[in-house]
Amino acid sequence: MNRGNLSNQHWERLKPLLPQQKPHTGKPNKEQRTVINRILWVLRTDRVRLF
Repeated sequence: MNRGNLSNQHWERLKPLLPQQKPHTGKPNKEQRTVINRILWVLRTDRVRLF
């Protein structure tokens, strides 16, 4: 786990609140945990970075 990313404990509490991931059709979805970590990074640093 990198500094600032969600811990496993936090992720287990948040995961049931998120919508189910859609089946892979077309372009594959990003992992929800990765997306949440990136959102938190932008909020924490007040910077936007292209991924």
